[in-house]
Amino acid sequence: MLEIFNNGGPVMYPLALCSIISLTIIIERALFWIKTGMQRNQKLVDRVLELSRKGEWEGVKKAASGSNNYVVRMIVSGILHREYSMIKAMEASAADEINRMQKFMGGLDTMITIAPLMGILGTVIGIISSFDMLGTSGIENPQAVTGGIAQALITTATGLSIAIITVFPYNYFNSRIKRAAGIMEKYATSFEIVYNQILLHHKNDPGDIHENKTA
Repeated sequence: MLEIFNNGGPVMYPLALCSIISLTIIIERALFWIKTGMQRNQKLVDRVLELSRKGEWEGVKKAASGSNNYVVRMIVSGILHREYSMIKAMEASAADEINRMQKFMGGLDTMITIAPLMGILGTVIGIISSFDMLGTSGIENPQAVTGGIAQALITTATGLSIAIITVFPYNYFNSRIKRAAGIMEKYATSFEIVYNQILLHHKNDPGDIHENKTA
């Protein structure tokens, strides 16, 4: 590997940096999603919705206290702002959660784009050097020229390898983000329906819905 690296020329150094950046982000995002999956608690989400149906806002606060579940955080944000703009509050909370999930994804996208380009750049530089060698020594030593071209192609192969290895986790993380966005949209709609049912139930007794407004 060290010999291949040395044969690739100076462009191999930024390519090595690209691979380190890509691997670091992949590991960080993988740990993030593992942690997010461990924090997912469907029973708690159902419990929060059930308490919301009963208008027990204090109960919701106690049940959700300390939870890192992104759905629960979004619903609690809606509850806290239910008397002003519940939907906007949940939208803002969901946007914050999506931003957390998209952290460093731009870096992976950049590595997928730039690594092959840098590889091609290294190949072009190597071919230019080979033709320069051909112009200097003529065709008396074709092995040196073809050997130089073969070495120049190492950078293209390296750049493509980095991009190919990176694109799979990149697409996987994006699919997780889309799935999480769909889940938040689903539960935001469910909570909106629940709250509208509460408003409808208490339309003849406006003060009743605010029994637990201290939430």
